[in-house]
Amino acid sequence: MSTPTRKLAVVNMKGGVGKTTTAIHIAAGLALRGKRVLLIDADPQGNVGHTLQLHARHTFEEWMTGEAPLEAVVIREVRERLDVVVSTPAAFSLERRLAGETQRETILARRLQKELPAGQSYDAVVIDTSPAMNLLTYNALLFAEELVVPVGMDLMAVIGARQTLSGVVQVRELWPDRKLELLAVLPTFVHNTNHATRATLEALERDPEIARHVFRPGIRQCIDLNYATASHQTIWEYAPRSRAADDYTALIDYIDFGHSVAEHTKGDRDAANKRSETPPREENIARSA
Repeated sequence: MSTPTRKLAVVNMKGGVGKTTTAIHIAAGLALRGKRVLLIDADPQGNVGHTLQLHARHTFEEWMTGEAPLEAVVIREVRERLDVVVSTPAAFSLERRLAGETQRETILARRLQKELPAGQSYDAVVIDTSPAMNLLTYNALLFAEELVVPVGMDLMAVIGARQTLSGVVQVRELWPDRKLELLAVLPTFVHNTNHATRATLEALERDPEIARHVFRPGIRQCIDLNYATASHQTIWEYAPRSRAADDYTALIDYIDFGHSVAEHTKGDRDAANKRSETPPREENIARSA
């Protein structure tokens, strides 16, 4: 019996929190573990394509409107076992163009169900979303079963996370048959010697709806992530021994093996915080020079 497809969305209504970077690394990380993965960019900014330097004849917008089948929009083997659907600013028009569609919030889910026969299914589908609770984000939420919410180290990102979770509650109320689980609230750009980081982490820990889902230490601040993006590579390709590679590997461990965030003890968190305070490795300093 085949294993059901994992359906993950990376969401936060606040921009600049590392959503695209996280979506790419979740997809690429699972592919490195031997999973067949489809990464869909549902954000009209199209940052997945920019980051991976992809160009497609047909895009997410044409697939959502039915102008092109999934087979035509999927870019195969961007990395081994990793396929990608890219987006472009043309997708900004979807809100208007799909206004008259029946059950328009479930178009993405219905198209995937129809166009991915059982014999051609993926082990995981990962969706990068817009920094807004718009039609495309609702489509992602009504397809996904698991959510990862990246939170940058500023209080506005915490507000964005809370607004995102309010949207999730609304989805659960309007579509009670839909499974939608908050898998992890993921701190990004973490540097524990920084006051903004400490204040943000404290705010997350004080929030009763968020605290039990916080994945620590999160993704520590690492210049190699910037260089990897500029080189159109994942962090494992660009700097496999960097702190960001370690942190994204830990996140993939959690997603892949299902270790509970609640099992992270205070000792584990204190140790993780201590590691995040150490200076970058020599190779990272050399690259940034």
